[in-house]
Amino acid sequence: MLTLAAAASGAGAQTAAGEEVVPLWPGRIPGARGTAITRKIEQRSKTAGFDDRWVTGIDAPALVVKRPARATGAAVLLVPGGGYGFLSYDNEGVEQARWLNALGVTCFILLYRLPGEGWNDRRLVPLQDAQRAMRLIRSRAASFGVDPTRVAVLGFSAGGHLAGSLATRHGEATYAPIDAADRLSARPDLAGLIYPVISMDAAITHRGSRDNLLGPTPDAATVAAASVERRITAETPPVFLVHASDDDTVPIANSLNMYAALLAAKRPAELHVFDEGGHGFGTRLAKTMPAAAWPTLFAAYARRKGVFAG
Repeated sequence: MLTLAAAASGAGAQTAAGEEVVPLWPGRIPGARGTAITRKIEQRSKTAGFDDRWVTGIDAPALVVKRPARATGAAVLLVPGGGYGFLSYDNEGVEQARWLNALGVTCFILLYRLPGEGWNDRRLVPLQDAQRAMRLIRSRAASFGVDPTRVAVLGFSAGGHLAGSLATRHGEATYAPIDAADRLSARPDLAGLIYPVISMDAAITHRGSRDNLLGPTPDAATVAAASVERRITAETPPVFLVHASDDDTVPIANSLNMYAALLAAKRPAELHVFDEGGHGFGTRLAKTMPAAAWPTLFAAYARRKGVFAG
């Protein structure tokens, strides 16, 4: 599981578990400097039959494809969180694909590089992978059975920062084009940001995410450039935000500031704030908790914006 190395051709392959994996980069990966990076999968679950895996050592960034039984043409790029230090693969990847697949949505879990694992241009490494992933999905839309004009991104925590960065910086040249896919747009048609890290401002950021992405002593210009709320433009797609007031890991001010900035820029946005839920809840909250309704709310928003089937 998740041990497949990238194929030199960039073609899709399958793991021993039968998962469809699409490497992002054919040949040399941007920013590679020869550092030995070893894939590691840590099983956090103590319950038999229940996976809660954290993945590090992303030496070969890739998409893990999760296809629905009956595809509607909608697609979602799933971006797990983990403070840019690991990927919460099951909680914010596999489990999200499960409910989305039930709606007929084709899902792509992004195994993106972690900036502190030995890459040049560390602050750009995750965004390079996210941009490339969106372009690959569109370039192979026919084979995936998806509509290239109905591709959303859904990110969690630090993955929400990356999804938000993709939504606001999709047109930024972060790597040299390598093939025809790179002539396609990396702009998501909708962005869902769930308990996201948004700002790199020391007053409200998640310090671990900032340090892992930018290093321990970023200058003011670097902090501003990586703060999603400062990068909104007229090309920013509709944004859906979810946060819990009692989140003691990523302050709710991140989502509040993002929403205010979107409104000021006159960009479509929807914000849901819940009294309880904490951080990292994914779809694991008890159904009696109001925040457990967020997937239904997200799906409704995606339908209204024409991304999901009506």
